[in-house]
Amino acid sequence: MKSHILLKTIAMIPARFEASRFPGKLMQDLNGKTVIRRTYEAAVNTKLFDDVFVVTDSQVILKEVESFGGKVILSKKEHECGSDRIAEAVEHMEVDIVVNVQGDEPLIDEPSLHKLLEVFQSDREEIIDLASLKTSMLDSEEITNPNNVKVITNKDNLALYFSRFPVPYPRDTSTGITYFKHIGVYAFRKRALMDFYRLPMLPLEATEKIECIRYLEYGKNIKMVETDFKGIGIDTPEDLEKARKLIM
Repeated sequence: MKSHILLKTIAMIPARFEASRFPGKLMQDLNGKTVIRRTYEAAVNTKLFDDVFVVTDSQVILKEVESFGGKVILSKKEHECGSDRIAEAVEHMEVDIVVNVQGDEPLIDEPSLHKLLEVFQSDREEIIDLASLKTSMLDSEEITNPNNVKVITNKDNLALYFSRFPVPYPRDTSTGITYFKHIGVYAFRKRALMDFYRLPMLPLEATEKIECIRYLEYGKNIKMVETDFKGIGIDTPEDLEKARKLIM
């Protein structure tokens, strides 16, 4: 049985230079520092992790992280998703829990990350393979937007399914169902992450283009933790302007 102090926990920040909607976004200036530097420093400042790394396929990002003294790993292979990039980087590391921190989300919420890590501290039987965040949605446009991934859970807050479609379908509108948006911050047991890396993509994941569906298709348990934190993912120049107003 692992005790609290034996759960070595690291944060990995997958960082691609190319981005279809906003190329080079991680190198954009965010009030005097690049976006990737803001994200890295925010992860370190939570003091929740034994180590923090950026993992990238870009020499530009590699040099940027090295320039401010951050720890960075250059991917050896081409990867389709952040989980694969992280898995390659941690394959030979002695760690228990790996947290995927999105490189384009510099407004990291320490209380939410703390809740994720608490899932594993209380999971004495090691039933949970990974934990992730969800937040409620009330606006109908937000609910129907396919860019917002929805999640439904069972009574124990284990994920049943993720979809870009509004799930559940409101055939009965009198039930008062709450819709939840999936926030793409993950905490993995290392073994679950490595299983993901080695297992092929199946049709549901390929259809929805949501990588965490692969875990469900192979029978993994995903604990969802509710948070009020919304954050700002920098996907467009407009998002960058919003972040500039929030970061001093």
